[in-house]
Amino acid sequence: MRLVLQLVARLLLIVALCLGAATVWATFDAYRSIDRATAASAQRVAQALQALYWHELLLRSSRAREHLLPVPEWRTLETMKLISPGVCVEFQPATAFEKPLCGQSEGLGKTPPRWFASIVPTFLGSHAEVVRPVSPRAAAAGTVVATPDAAAAISLAWEYVLNVIDVALLMAAAIALLASLAIAHALAPARAIVTALQRMARGQYRTRLPRFRSMELAMIGSAVGELGGRLEEATEQRAALTRRLIEIRDDERRALARELHDEFGQNLSAILAFANTIETASAKQNKDDGIAQDARMISQATHHLMASLRDALKRLRNPLPEELGLEASLVNLVDSWRSQSAARPTIQLDLRGDLTDISGPAATTAYRVAQECLTNALRHSAAREISLRVERRAGEDDALVIRVEDDGGGDAARVAQSAGFGLTGIRERVAAAGGSLSILPASRGLSVAATIPLAA
Repeated sequence: MRLVLQLVARLLLIVALCLGAATVWATFDAYRSIDRATAASAQRVAQALQALYWHELLLRSSRAREHLLPVPEWRTLETMKLISPGVCVEFQPATAFEKPLCGQSEGLGKTPPRWFASIVPTFLGSHAEVVRPVSPRAAAAGTVVATPDAAAAISLAWEYVLNVIDVALLMAAAIALLASLAIAHALAPARAIVTALQRMARGQYRTRLPRFRSMELAMIGSAVGELGGRLEEATEQRAALTRRLIEIRDDERRALARELHDEFGQNLSAILAFANTIETASAKQNKDDGIAQDARMISQATHHLMASLRDALKRLRNPLPEELGLEASLVNLVDSWRSQSAARPTIQLDLRGDLTDISGPAATTAYRVAQECLTNALRHSAAREISLRVERRAGEDDALVIRVEDDGGGDAARVAQSAGFGLTGIRERVAAAGGSLSILPASRGLSVAATIPLAA
């Protein structure tokens, strides 16, 4: 999962948690706001009745104080204005047929769902009535009792929650959108860093990154640049060492070829001469003791050894590209395999592009790759048809592509992991030339492809 999506998902989770917390807080605050409204209503009515009490006491001083209140004057529209919606107020001690004076509760808030009406009182509890004395200095003046309406409190809480949720949802959506854009903008340089790492994986180590404003990303970009420089230096050093190793190995091959030609070639020629002499002498004496037959067998074995020695010398001596050029040497290579036996598989040679000006290490490497791949396909598979394609890709990516494909089956993964001398040698040569080698399954066998960059 992408980092931007992970951060946005976590942000949305935090927003959802905050929205839930805001909803719970709004529910609690709205439900308990009726308690504050009840206390405020009791206080306001008590203060109004206190003024009325002292007014009646001054005008009717001859009456007993316990008969001063309640009086009809307190149940007025002005008193109703002092009572909050959903709250009922009564005077105690109440006279006969005295009813509470209630604030308007019809149409107060929205009708809550049943689950809300049952959950809120369960967790937040019920409301308590509020008692306030009419006059703290005259206990006989009576008290004011304010009682909240539970249904009105739940309706008010539900309406308040809906209003808060609407605003909270809009704010949450805006915060999530703006924060997501900010996160995406902040992580945008990460894509450039990943692209640079991908180019480095393809061998383009010198990759310039833009300057990042973030200190952390700037440090990562600097580290990626340094890593690319060190990888390029290490690759160049490894290529130089590999080229030197190949030169030394080629010198050893040429020295070995000379030794084989001078020592084994001369000795085999001498053995062949001795065998021919023995066979001739035995034939002149007309003896039937099997000596002539043994000498003839020695001659045949010597001829076979000399043919094998010539093949070995062809592989050990300087490659043909240095003498004939790449195109001619490849044609000669395929013709030599075709001429060895008519029972061998069919070898198709496909040359594409201009190969005339390809020389030096690139030509040698291409020839060695083709030679080794053909040898492996002919010796280690039951192929009926082998295709050798050599193509020069012109343009900015001036490179030589050698592809050998057969229909002899085989496990591409096992061959790719093989540590044989042949594959190891062509891997080293291709790496020294700065190219790449791939071994993949073909339609009916294996496909070995090498890409060798050509110097401008």
